[in-house]
Amino acid sequence: MSGQWEVIEFTLQICLGSSLAILPPGTALAWWLAKTRSPWKTLVETAVSLPLVIPPVATGLILLDLFGRRGPIGSLIRSTLGIDIPFTWRAVLLATAAMSFPLLVRSARLGFESVNPRLEQIAETLGASFWRVLFTVTIPLASRGIFAGFLLSFARAIGEFGATILVAGNIPGKTTTLSLSIYNLVQLGKDREAFSLVAVSVVIAFIAVFLSEQLLRKKREIR
Repeated sequence: MSGQWEVIEFTLQICLGSSLAILPPGTALAWWLAKTRSPWKTLVETAVSLPLVIPPVATGLILLDLFGRRGPIGSLIRSTLGIDIPFTWRAVLLATAAMSFPLLVRSARLGFESVNPRLEQIAETLGASFWRVLFTVTIPLASRGIFAGFLLSFARAIGEFGATILVAGNIPGKTTTLSLSIYNLVQLGKDREAFSLVAVSVVIAFIAVFLSEQLLRKKREIR
């Protein structure tokens, strides 16, 4: 049982870490998508959504190719920082972040699109700078959508399997998450123990999605 608690704790830490890591870039990209009229907008939206529709193992293979020891990003990180990404906890963080990123961006973008531009214009006419308007008007008004996206990305990270097993492997005590542990237990015929972890996964994901839906529902009621 202690081993299962270690897996649960590791998974929660990874999911929280990956969701926090993608929060700043995801929020910035969501703001850009909500405000821009660039002809590149549709292309960027499509690229961001790809992890939702292509096989997760394909995403994992791309990450492994980019962040591997011989990959363009992985070799640079290794030469400058002296650390490896694949088959470490960092790879688990990377895989869960990549798979969760689209959900964060989509929800945060809806939050920004719901902000009444007249409120921003009023703040500007009163002399507020761009950054002051952004941090005192736009982001606070879009905060429900942003936080809902954070919760959805956390829930998605809980269930991540395909990309993780390819780029991080399934190393007991090192890269094994809830999903990978469930897979191991099923392979060993330990269905009862597997179902106990399934129950934990369902409860955590349910709470995260429920809170996210509550935030979005309240936002619609306010509007």
